[in-house]
Amino acid sequence: MRLRPAVPGDAPAMADLETLLFGPDAWSAATVLEELEGPDRRALVAVENGEVVGYAVTMCPADVADLQRIGVRPDRQRRGVAGALLEEVLGDAVSGGADRVLLEVSADNQAALAFYAAAGFVEVDRRRRYYRDGSDAVVMRRSLRSVGCGGRG
Repeated sequence: MRLRPAVPGDAPAMADLETLLFGPDAWSAATVLEELEGPDRRALVAVENGEVVGYAVTMCPADVADLQRIGVRPDRQRRGVAGALLEEVLGDAVSGGADRVLLEVSADNQAALAFYAAAGFVEVDRRRRYYRDGSDAVVMRRSLRSVGCGGRG
């Protein structure tokens, strides 16, 4: 597996994974492309045998990095892909000067909650009925060691 910055040509594969993983809350191909090209955004893809098998998207406009998405193809889950993406995202956030990372995850997604907790994230809030299926969003935070998010984009 290889991690690399996402490019616009990755948007269709990322959108397909979005639909597979997030159903009614999935980003469209147009939204994925906006995220790839938006200010203060960074997107990574995990590639195996020429195929996108996972991705991560962050936004870092100030001292907070917001982990927008991590998604991994179901047949590649529990094989270290998400962990590698998260490690890269956290390293990038530190390099960019962020002092914390925030994310939201469905309260119904026990595997993701356990994954993030094992990576040092803690619950800091809940957003009731946040997702289209009516589930709550668990807001999680992980502190980092630096300050400011200078010039990422």
